[in-house]
Amino acid sequence: MRGGPGLTAWDWIGHDGGMSNLADKKLERPRKGRLVAGVAAGIAQYFDVDATLVRLGFAIAACFGGIGILTYLAGWLLIPEEGETGSILERLASKTGSQP
Repeated sequence: MRGGPGLTAWDWIGHDGGMSNLADKKLERPRKGRLVAGVAAGIAQYFDVDATLVRLGFAIAACFGGIGILTYLAGWLLIPEEGETGSILERLASKTGSQP
């Protein structure tokens, strides 16, 4: 590895593998930058990658028995929208659970 004998791989990527900023982030579906429901855009923001790559991953996964479509729908139900306190599934569960 370049950089001298005193440097290790941890010095280049950080002692936590570059994951320390994930604890400060919140996974949510943004209102801007979405094409459908914002699942891919939210995942891309959270992991700091291009949304096109996430969308491409969903499209490729959709070719394998529809798992990409099912995963996207699960993300839509489980990931809260920007500014909301809970996901769609949490809101539906709280509405049905509060009725006698």
